[in-house]
Amino acid sequence: MSKNIKEINGKELKEKIAAGGKIVCDFWASWCGPCRMLAPVMDEVAAELEGRAEFVKVNVDENSDVAAEFGIMSIPDVLVFEGGSVKTHSLGFVPKNAMQAFLEKNI
Repeated sequence: MSKNIKEINGKELKEKIAAGGKIVCDFWASWCGPCRMLAPVMDEVAAELEGRAEFVKVNVDENSDVAAEFGIMSIPDVLVFEGGSVKTHSLGFVPKNAMQAFLEKNI
């Protein structure tokens, strides 16, 4: 499991969103190949951007209600929350340089 990204449940995610900070949430599942490929990328980027946002991940199989609430239809889907709502998202696997550029622009 990741050193820099905490796995949380849907209830915890909603509490963090309600608090209004910047949150980067990776919606994933253990059976998803692209999700497993993205995990080390997200871990590295989270370490490099530490302090700019809180990095978390939510398993869609264990939290299908919250995944549905945020319209997660495909995974991995990385959502950026700011001020209590979704600011933007990145769908599918992307290499580290692309994910880093996306997050630096959006957090």
